[in-house]
Amino acid sequence: MIDPSRHVNIGSLIFDGIDQIDLTGPFEVLARIPNSTYRLYGKTDGMIRDLKGLRISPDAAIAEAPQLDVLHIPGGFGQEALMDDEEVLGWIRRQAEGAQSIFSVCTGALVLGAAGLLKGRRATTHWASFHLLPYFGAIPVDERVVVDGNWVFAAGVTAGIDGALRLAAELRGDAAAQGIQLHMVYAPEPPFDAGTPASAPPEVFAAMRESVRAVTTQREATARRVAERLGITAAVSP
Repeated sequence: MIDPSRHVNIGSLIFDGIDQIDLTGPFEVLARIPNSTYRLYGKTDGMIRDLKGLRISPDAAIAEAPQLDVLHIPGGFGQEALMDDEEVLGWIRRQAEGAQSIFSVCTGALVLGAAGLLKGRRATTHWASFHLLPYFGAIPVDERVVVDGNWVFAAGVTAGIDGALRLAAELRGDAAAQGIQLHMVYAPEPPFDAGTPASAPPEVFAAMRESVRAVTTQREATARRVAERLGITAAVSP
């Protein structure tokens, strides 16, 4: 926990094709952290659309962002466009140098990987892209939330809420995080036990895996190219 009297600057990167729950789930937590400021940053200050068309406006462009204490990188299909975007990747690297904490959700981890920031780190991401982590030099850990020092990785989509609560506890203590959880009435009771590849019915998992096959194949091709750029040799299992 850091000094509660110290103000914390929190920022999330947003981009076209983001999965809004990767952003808005953690937002519900991070925006309630005591003595903090939360802002959204885009490559420009223009409005973006999430992968289902929801319009979201950044507070400012990344070039206008101060040094952040917490940098949050969400995921979504639009992550692909960032993997070779040196303007965005360079900004992430510079922010990471001075940040107190780095927090990724879902395939936001792959963006951090493309920035060369996952080498030797324990990390997780969405189940459909989990096998790609070694391309970035990461150590894959199949858990909903993975903490590596001051880095927090959430596996996918709704796991961002869990990761954000863990981060809130790291920043302001367990009681503060528990108060945020209570305010949100975050006590999930899903109607089905189908939220992981291991628990979903085999036919449901097979259908979902097929539905994301094209984007997963594209992501693997990108990961291979990034690995070559980073000089990483990875043993990867599909």
